[in-house]
Amino acid sequence: MRGVFVTGTDTGCGKTHVAAALITVLRKAGLRVTAFKPIAAGARYCDGNLRNDDALALRAATGLGLHYGAVNPYCFEAPIAPHLAAAEAAVRIDPAVVVAALDDLDKTGDFVVAEGAGGWRVPLAPGLDIQALALTLRLPVVLVVGLRLGCLNHALLTEQAIRASGVPLSGWIGTQVDPAMQRMRENLQTLQALLHAPCLGVLTHPEAATVADCARPLVLDALLRPRRSGGYNRASKS
Repeated sequence: MRGVFVTGTDTGCGKTHVAAALITVLRKAGLRVTAFKPIAAGARYCDGNLRNDDALALRAATGLGLHYGAVNPYCFEAPIAPHLAAAEAAVRIDPAVVVAALDDLDKTGDFVVAEGAGGWRVPLAPGLDIQALALTLRLPVVLVVGLRLGCLNHALLTEQAIRASGVPLSGWIGTQVDPAMQRMRENLQTLQALLHAPCLGVLTHPEAATVADCARPLVLDALLRPRRSGGYNRASKS
């Protein structure tokens, strides 16, 4: 399966916004794109079932009418760290369940956009965190950098951790989460100079008209390029 795993510099950095934008652009490129939010903490009951707003947004972006459980196999009510939410629900997050759910999505589309929870090292269960899950899913990573004060340190540390894990990093996407961020243009220049991965785009805040010229359209050529056999990849369709 072709796809990407979207992770971020922190909670609330704009991962879902970016993931939905990726789905939209990939669909315009002619792909049948599925969405995957394996673990979500923070949900409300709808017709007796827990539903997470981020997972619903990704599901809607695909336009495929996917069954909710196919998109989000682990959904917890409390808006807290996933391992704590799972413990309160007396559930242990099993990576085998996540892999099986992703394999089912492989039968539905050409490309999957998977979104993590929180940042790169968020714990999910004893011995399991987002990094370990990404390694298990064997999808290249796109890093979302939440553009606000502190983003330089968070972005550099996260890129370093991703590269040390051995997971391929396809690139990073900036998303302005603080409409009043100062020196945004200069921060973007610093990120481009210090991060080794390429910038795939920048999404500015709709209320920050003064930095509208900092926006850059998503360029996903690297994500669509056919992968060489023997590389870091999941088994392809037969």
